[in-house]
Amino acid sequence: MKSLNTVLSQGMNQKKKHEVEILSAVVSSVANTVGAATIVDVGAGQGYLAQVLSFQYLHSVIAIDACSHHGKVTDARAERIKKHYESQMRNLGNMNSNAPKTITCRVMSMDSLKALTNTLVPENNDEQSRMMAHDCEKVDERQVQSLCPPNIGSSLVLAGLHACGDLSVTILKAFSECREVKAVVSIGCCYNLLSEGSENSGDHCGFPMSCGVKTVSLLLGKSSRDLACQSADRWRNLSKDAGLHNFELHAFRAAFEMVLSKHYPEVMITSPSIGRQGKALRRQQQRRILESQLRQKESTYSHSNVVEHYSVVGHGESGTSDISGLVSNMDNLSIKSEGDLSVDKCSLFEKFSLSGLCRLGLHPLVDINFRGIWKEVEPYAELVGVYWSLRAALGPLLETFILLDRLLFLQEQVNKLEVVMLPIFDPALSPRNVAIIARKVDATMQP
Repeated sequence: MKSLNTVLSQGMNQKKKHEVEILSAVVSSVANTVGAATIVDVGAGQGYLAQVLSFQYLHSVIAIDACSHHGKVTDARAERIKKHYESQMRNLGNMNSNAPKTITCRVMSMDSLKALTNTLVPENNDEQSRMMAHDCEKVDERQVQSLCPPNIGSSLVLAGLHACGDLSVTILKAFSECREVKAVVSIGCCYNLLSEGSENSGDHCGFPMSCGVKTVSLLLGKSSRDLACQSADRWRNLSKDAGLHNFELHAFRAAFEMVLSKHYPEVMITSPSIGRQGKALRRQQQRRILESQLRQKESTYSHSNVVEHYSVVGHGESGTSDISGLVSNMDNLSIKSEGDLSVDKCSLFEKFSLSGLCRLGLHPLVDINFRGIWKEVEPYAELVGVYWSLRAALGPLLETFILLDRLLFLQEQVNKLEVVMLPIFDPALSPRNVAIIARKVDATMQP
């Protein structure tokens, strides 16, 4: 594994840097083992993984994402990185610097990804460094064929870093059916977005994948798939205040469901999702409280009575513990006072609900009594933390079941694949840390 320099890691938070640093080494090793000419980063986002594989490990890389904005960001960022490396390489006399190529398209099915991978193996062509961005609602073989980077070789490795929902499943299915794809490295995410079907659903569902699990006829349901996204490591590292704030948001979400159930029953039938709504609201509130506390402390410290008191009693150095005690008491008074004045749960819930309705494209009705609904919920709010903690303890079990289904699906391809499932990230930094790594047994080009 190679450490990322400041140029490659620019813009990455600690979690993303940790993930990209490790996964790029794993993918590079797999690509070298099977002798793959090109790595395809599916669901590439802003291209962090693709750029490290391209610039640091010197692979030919194609980054695919459904968002055209991500493609533009990837291209712009890669161009800046390329200029940095070219300036270094001029000094070394080496000009071999290729940025990853980008394609914007919606890979919504295994057939579309198969079509794309098939067209990524064109006839020989001389131009190596062309970058591209292309928008298409549906993969069109002729369009992609005309845009794909020339001479990328006849073998591919598919990589997916936290490809959401069914996209991780699509990657694994395309790997098993496309002869051009020699290996895959997949780390799933967002199990709540998985489609789910029965034994007769064929290949059109994200869970279950394997024949073994399909014959059991065990369906998880949305609630269980939501739980599969929970991680004990994530909760374990929260401070007390952060944990309480998280549980408060869960209470808000539960109360918001009551708003929808009472005033928008037709929307409730569709199992609406408002995403991570409320966390920005909470951060803004915490920032206001912190700023108010700092202002109050500064005002208190500048008050002459405090200075006069300690100069009169003449504690000197021995009075340090007393001063600490005073500061501690001031903190408590500040928090209590600020809490009484600013933390109006009814107002916060109303803001949360209005934001949630906006996210769902709904107009607030004039007769919604947000404060009344919160007052009805508030006596039970303290139970949310206990209930959620017990419920979330089942998360790792459900995630393991989903991942084992994917592993079994690949293992059912008898005598065709070698597959392992390994935790490669620190779960405290990246809870979705299990990689499924597989290669076709006839794809090994090196011992």
